[in-house]
Formats: sequence, C-alpha cells, structure tokens
Amino acid sequence: MSALLVSDAHAQGRAYRAKVLVAEDHEDTRYLLRTLLERRGLSVVEAGDGFEAVDAAERERPDLILMDGGLPLLDGVAVTRRLRGLPGLKRVPIVFLSGHAGPQAQTAALDAGCDEYVVKPFDAARLDKVLKRHLHGQGGFKDS
Repeated sequence: MSALLVSDAHAQGRAYRAKVLVAEDHEDTRYLLRTLLERRGLSVVEAGDGFEAVDAAERERPDLILMDGGLPLLDGVAVTRRLRGLPGLKRVPIVFLSGHAGPQAQTAALDAGCDEYVVKPFDAARLDKVLKRHLHGQGGFKDS
C-alpha cells in the first residue's frame, strides 16, 4: 500500500490495517488463516477459486496475497500470471502456499511472479516471518 494512502488514513483519524487476500479453496484453511491474520491486526479478504481471487484482488487492492496453488477454475499459477499483468497489482507481494514441495512446482510459481513459496502445512511462526517480510511493519501488524 502506498505511503500516501496509509498517511491519508491516519490523517483522517483512522488506523490503517494492512489488507491480506487469502485465496484458498478449502474453507477450514481459509478460516485458520483468517483467524491468525485477524489476531495480528490485519484485515482479511477471502476468495475460494481462481476467478474470485482475480476479482477480489482487483476490487480490494490488498497489501499481500496468500495464494493457494490448487485453486479450482483457475489455479494459483494462472491467477498469479493474471495479477502480474494488471498495472495496480504488479508489485503486490504474492506468497504461494502449496502442498507440493518439489522443485518443479516451486519453479512454476516463482516463474509466474510469486515472491515466495511456502510448503503446507506450515506453523504460525512461519506465517509471522512471511508477514513481517512482506508487510514491512505497515498497517498495524502485531506479533502473536
């Protein structure tokens, strides 16, 4: 998020909360991620398939995207490619979340434009490191 928008929120007396898009088709995993993120003071937007992820990213302009590799209708690699082709989303960090630990899956995600690749399952400490790295302390992020 640009410093201008963050400053604008503060100037208007509102605390800016960084926004994270969770693109994940499994409802239980979305719930877990939403809970962890909200406990850290972040705003969460959710998408359950690839087309919803593209629409939500365009509409909400998140500060970070957590992208499941196995989204239905349009997989995480295809969604990432689409998002990297959109002017307002080219620089938004995308962290790919996948159950595939092999180098081919990781290479495909990174080649599509992801900034980081995290193998599932992961723990809260790993998520905190990812959030700190990509949100750079913006938007009221709180450690657990």
